[in-house]
Amino acid sequence: MAKAFILGIAASFFFAFTFILNQQMNISGGSWLWSSSLRYIFMLPILFIIMIIKNQLFHVLNDIIKKPFKWIAWSTVGFGLFYAPLSFASMYGASWLVAGTWQITIVAGALMSPLFYRTVNSKKGITKTRNQIPKKSLLMSSIILLGIFLMHFEDAKYLSLSETLLGIIPVILAAFSYPLGNRKMMEVCDNRFNTFQRVFGMTLCSMPFWVIISTFGILSVGLPSEGQVVQSLIVAIFSGIIATILFFKATDIVSSNTHKLAVIESTQSGEVIFTLLGGVFIFHDKIPTFLGLIGIFLVVIGMILNSLIRS
Repeated sequence: MAKAFILGIAASFFFAFTFILNQQMNISGGSWLWSSSLRYIFMLPILFIIMIIKNQLFHVLNDIIKKPFKWIAWSTVGFGLFYAPLSFASMYGASWLVAGTWQITIVAGALMSPLFYRTVNSKKGITKTRNQIPKKSLLMSSIILLGIFLMHFEDAKYLSLSETLLGIIPVILAAFSYPLGNRKMMEVCDNRFNTFQRVFGMTLCSMPFWVIISTFGILSVGLPSEGQVVQSLIVAIFSGIIATILFFKATDIVSSNTHKLAVIESTQSGEVIFTLLGGVFIFHDKIPTFLGLIGIFLVVIGMILNSLIRS
């Protein structure tokens, strides 16, 4: 359990680089169009090599050929409509503010539960039952929403209404797109693929979206700077590859114990703390006010309680 917990915390540390470096790329003049597209463009060859080494490439490609529309559609939702809006929002808020607001994805996941079915063994045989909204989870999620409100309350005093909305609405879109796309892809895959196969397939099938985004980047701002390319590569490796490997390794260790699994999932609240510390002490981000700190505390507590109550 101790090893899994340490791996979970380490994963949240590497996930934090997404929020910190996205903001730094914007501050240094880099376009969000390149910040978002380069991450997945860099991830593709890395994942491709992993698939070759594991001899798992052709299983995924064959399934994509059989169901190209579903793969492309839900990969675009799960990756494209998740990361592009998140990168855009980083232009309008501090890294810790975007990271904290992103946790609304927990609420989004709960609200979308009725869109999906679960398999139930009954006297009539195996049937599919529509999931219900987890009321206890929503109650804990209200703590997260209160925290997000407090985080934005102080910040909104110094921004116009349009700037405030441009920092919030894209994150809300991302928060719903990520669980929707990933859950739909899990249905499409139907437990035939492991996590890395699914992530590779989704990265590959979201490429048309990223080609469009990068084309807009070329036409509107030109090619990315060397600094933005390097930072995007770091995000791809740290958040896209290392953090994912660490987190799923941690969940594999405790997969047979739902309570321990919930504890490991709650370690992802650490990304808010690491984003705050990294942004403030390394890149000299704006320090949150006392009210903002209370908001961050509520978001972290809400995430932990939400994970524990699910067990």
